Amino acid sequence: MSQAGSESAAAKEPSFKEGERVLAYHGPLLYEAKVQKSENKEDEWRYHVHYLGWNKSWDEWVTNDRLLKLTDENIRKQQELEKSQVVDKSVKSGRSAQHKPKGSNDAKTDKEDTKIIIKGKKRKSQPGGTEEKERKSSESLFMSHFPSTLKKQLVDDWEFVTQLGKLVKLPRSPTVDDILKKYLEHRTKKDNKINDSYAEILKGLRCYFDKALPAMLLYKKERQQYSEEVKGDVSPSTIYGAEHLLRLFVKLPELLASVNMEEDALNKLQQKLLDILK
Repeated sequence: MSQAGSESAAAKEPSFKEGERVLAYHGPLLYEAKVQKSENKEDEWRYHVHYLGWNKSWDEWVTNDRLLKLTDENIRKQQELEKSQVVDKSVKSGRSAQHKPKGSNDAKTDKEDTKIIIKGKKRKSQPGGTEEKERKSSESLFMSHFPSTLKKQLVDDWEFVTQLGKLVKLPRSPTVDDILKKYLEHRTKKDNKINDSYAEILKGLRCYFDKALPAMLLYKKERQQYSEEVKGDVSPSTIYGAEHLLRLFVKLPELLASVNMEEDALNKLQQKLLDILK
């Protein structure tokens, strides 16, 4: 058989069988899925997959480049992506490793919007200098304790907005304002007194949120909604909810690094911020 004939025969055989459990790229991460059926269209195999544990509404057709065999090596890859998510630039590398299906035209939007769930603008410092090393160490410590469930929530939020165009309905319930007030009530009850330090931190968080939201916490597809909903003296913290507050927490280590604060005081502040996420 000629080489062309061999390639043609190979193209007729699907890489994944119906009923096979696989790992599928969805957004920047890998999820376990099951191949329900397959079809060959124009010499290219497509697979209809169901993400295990997900609602059937997420079932979709994907091509070979979205799937990986369920092997120990690929499971480790899945775990590495989950661990590094939000901590470094693995979101971008995950998207590029995915080899997005042909015909996609939102790569530019992806590149811009992934910055929100990774890092904000950096303050200027000398490369390799003590200041930069301390900043990176502080950021790394904070993100290493960032709850994995919330990291996944960040990714899902990114997927919903940038890939599916599904915006949260405003106003949210509870709002950021409600969440912060409820946490202060929790601390007051736990400590049997009003904790002034936490009250001050929460007040600062609310202020940070209101100012940071339009500048760095919105995805491109959310900007029109913001202009329609936030008018006059309306504060974003009285309209937006947990999804956008979580985005602020990702950026806080870098925002705080630009404030003149002793390292010990900064670490204590970060511990209190992490307590809010529990």
